[in-house]
Amino acid sequence: MTGEKEHERIQRHLSDLARMGSLAAGIVSKGQEAYLEDGVDGQILRAAGREQVVEVATVVERLPDSFKAQFPAIEWVKIQRMRNMVADADAGAMQDDFVWETLRARIPGLLRDLGVDGA
Repeated sequence: MTGEKEHERIQRHLSDLARMGSLAAGIVSKGQEAYLEDGVDGQILRAAGREQVVEVATVVERLPDSFKAQFPAIEWVKIQRMRNMVADADAGAMQDDFVWETLRARIPGLLRDLGVDGA
């Protein structure tokens, strides 16, 4: 891949991450109590939260290794494992707390570390 095309691809991925970060922030803005509620609204928020975690990790996986190498402090493998855990696990209370914390702190932290606007 040429340098220009790779740069465009990276920018698309970073733009996707910014959009996902905004969605994660929107979920968090509803509050943890609403997120953990047993009713339909809580179920919808939790499903949306899990989807954001999976999507963020999927986009991160698509970033080229040469880009990731510029950010050695980011735990890239953990992000991939996080996706696998959320995608494969039963929806239990421990997972809900983990996903909430990921939406609240880990995704914004990742975006800050990458210098993505909106973080």
